[in-house]
Amino acid sequence: ANIFIYKMTIEIDSNDVIRLMLQFMKENNLNESAKILQKESGVSLNTVNSIESFISDIQHGRWESVLSQLSLVSLPLEKSSNLYEQIIFELLEIGEKELAIELLKKAEPLEYLKNEQATRYHKLVNLCQRPSFNPSDAYEGGLTKEKRRHEIAESLSNEVTVVQPSRLLSIINQSLKYQQSQGLLPKSNKYDLFHNIKKTKLKDNDERIPNRIAGQIKFTAESHPETAIYSPDGDSLVTGSLDGFIEVWNSETYQLRKDLEYQNKDELMLHSSPVLCCIFSKDGEHLVTGSQNGELKIWKLSTGICLKKFPQAHSNGITSVTFSKDSTQILTTSYDQTARIHGLKSGKTIREFRGHSSFVNSGSYSKDGSIVITASSDGTCKLWESRTSELLQTIRPATLTGLTSREISYHSILLIPNNSDNIIICSKSSYAYLLTLQGQLIKTYHSGKDIGGDFLCATISPHGKWLYCVGEDGVLYSFDILTGKLENTLIVDKREVIGIFHHPYRNLLGMMNDEGQLNIWKP
Repeated sequence: ANIFIYKMTIEIDSNDVIRLMLQFMKENNLNESAKILQKESGVSLNTVNSIESFISDIQHGRWESVLSQLSLVSLPLEKSSNLYEQIIFELLEIGEKELAIELLKKAEPLEYLKNEQATRYHKLVNLCQRPSFNPSDAYEGGLTKEKRRHEIAESLSNEVTVVQPSRLLSIINQSLKYQQSQGLLPKSNKYDLFHNIKKTKLKDNDERIPNRIAGQIKFTAESHPETAIYSPDGDSLVTGSLDGFIEVWNSETYQLRKDLEYQNKDELMLHSSPVLCCIFSKDGEHLVTGSQNGELKIWKLSTGICLKKFPQAHSNGITSVTFSKDSTQILTTSYDQTARIHGLKSGKTIREFRGHSSFVNSGSYSKDGSIVITASSDGTCKLWESRTSELLQTIRPATLTGLTSREISYHSILLIPNNSDNIIICSKSSYAYLLTLQGQLIKTYHSGKDIGGDFLCATISPHGKWLYCVGEDGVLYSFDILTGKLENTLIVDKREVIGIFHHPYRNLLGMMNDEGQLNIWKP
């Protein structure tokens, strides 16, 4: 294969192209397709993610992981037969005789052993027939299990290499950027490579209720996301996690965006404590994140650089962040019972809203920016004058329906698209409320359960047709905002759902639980 740049020709081995394809298939779990390509081409990938981890897996006998990593690696039959021989020894040692016999019959390297080194093969057969396993019968010449593992690790590590991830996509991306710089392609972050045109975004004009999983991102319980949000253009999905890391994902493939150089180098955006909330600027260029230790950071998404930070934006965890209408200020709420406004240019806290007697869980500006609304665990929501921080009104939505507000926490304030006069407030009960900015109750949304149906989180569809609330029972309650009718219920999780978010123009609804599973749902 030849690549022509001006009058210079770069020669590329066609086998390298196949290896790029194999890597792409492996990274996207197209394992069977990769095996077929490898068999037909005679080209092997022979890579692992980390030599050190690969050696460690062998030395600690993590054979399932070792075999998974070697699924697209072509090894000399002598070395692979040594590996499988050791696996059979260790299966017999832990009493997995049936599995050892099955492996002995089906593994190709052991078929080689049978034909080329019959004595070793029949030794394995005899060991499988014995009632118990004796290490001295397996290991000869002073060898032990540990020494044998070490020998195998040293032997196999010479057969594999490490390459940068997503090489095919990186090369294509570099090529497209070069062509854009030469004016050969239109400036666009989304490109239809197959048709050689700028990719048009698919938009869902008819808002429909999601009912099946479209994609999934898995984290560990120790690194589960506490917050997640789509970028304004819908191309990226950002998660902020318990371990302090902020990661940017491709919203279509649900893979970490390696086209961002800092993520390709594993230099992720980071807080020193759990990330509890995040928000994008309107243009999608900047990301604001708040953490459990009260720190606020402003990032440039394309570079991962922290442009500004407020180390003590609050004395406790930041529960929500919101941009002002002109994007020059940031409104935050906190477990420290306050809401505050911070100036982006000055880098200082310029206003504080004090009056709640418990956690302030959510805050928002009114559409015109003149009012700040806060929702608290103290059973109240408050309306403030944004310029002076003067308290205008205290609302207790539950009392408007005849319910006590004493033990009811309010966790979400939701602005309704194309409606500047009304807001929805969701409580940690089975009720959410549609209110005017003067505190008048217009409508209630009820799960239909007095016990076990309390709402934990909520969001609104982009055009304002649906209110989505997730209950402590793992059920997604979908309400028609206009009529107040509960239109659909769907069990979405057996674990506690800790967050919900919506795509800006698609019928995609994201939810994550405290075990580290983030699911994207679609109709």
